[in-house]
Amino acid sequence: MGTISLCMIVRDEEAVLARCLESARPIVDEIVVVDTGSVDATRTIAARYGRVLELPWADDFSAARNFAFDQGTCDYLMWLDADDVIPADQVPAFLALKEELDGGVDLVMLPYRTAFGPQGEPAFVYCRERLVRRGAGFRWQGAVHECIVPRGNIRYGEAAVEHRKEGPGDGDRNLRIYEALLERGEELDVRGQFYYARELLAHGAHDRAEAAFRAFLERPDGWVENRLQACRDLAACLEAQGRRQEAKEALVRSFAWDLPRGEACCDLAALEAGDGRWEQALYWYGAALRAPQRSRSGAFVHPPSYGYIPCLGMCLCCDHLGRRAEAQDWNERAALYWPASPAVAWNRRYFAGTE
Repeated sequence: MGTISLCMIVRDEEAVLARCLESARPIVDEIVVVDTGSVDATRTIAARYGRVLELPWADDFSAARNFAFDQGTCDYLMWLDADDVIPADQVPAFLALKEELDGGVDLVMLPYRTAFGPQGEPAFVYCRERLVRRGAGFRWQGAVHECIVPRGNIRYGEAAVEHRKEGPGDGDRNLRIYEALLERGEELDVRGQFYYARELLAHGAHDRAEAAFRAFLERPDGWVENRLQACRDLAACLEAQGRRQEAKEALVRSFAWDLPRGEACCDLAALEAGDGRWEQALYWYGAALRAPQRSRSGAFVHPPSYGYIPCLGMCLCCDHLGRRAEAQDWNERAALYWPASPAVAWNRRYFAGTE
């Protein structure tokens, strides 16, 4: 069994830090908290759980995380953000994983749940590098949206971490860091280019985001999962500018790199439905139901795009095509994914003639 150092970077996290550390305490052997300039009770809270160090913030997340990891003394180093939680039902899976860490595993990839549906079910999930073997030479890269490049003996596990954000945070911080880098004449690497484009999109700068996504897609070294997502994000930029046909073409472009994913198929179906092209929309919703869900690829996975959303879309399309019985059947299939869905309930009243 391996030992685990939890190495965190924090700043002004008094509202959530204890929740995070309490959830992690059953599975880790050491807690190291690096504070980057808190003015609240963050350091006092952290001191109840482990060692606390201070590091001046320099607009560089990878530098801060590398400093935190350098302080760990156990066999494996693990990271969490202060607003992350290890759910109680995931602790046994973490403990079982810990039993298998014998030094032969270099890096562990685990699910990261970052958004949730109305029933508390994960609505946005992707795999992240969660633990690394100390001494294996892993380093964080990237001033923003930092990552560790996986290599060596990689283990995929099922123990999940949940991101339970409280409050709005500083929504401009990441874009501010990227633009400061560019103003200094620094060139973004391919991953930085992708996330810079996503920050522009999140800020509604659709024309600039479009240019940034196109620049990313022209680079030969982009990771395939980021390429697939960039096609979806480019489509969102184009749709926001009223360029719906170009948005459809951007989504279809993603099929050149891998089998169609449910998310892109649902996006394409929604555009076709918005144009009243019901047969085409029906086809793409059906494709979403058949699409592979790459839960271990590192892709951004939206589980409703592989069940609830396409079923509800099929209901809408069949109804517009005059295929009422099929429409009702698809509505009931959608209910299997979300029994309390307001849309399903409305459709039932509609089919009963009471809406």
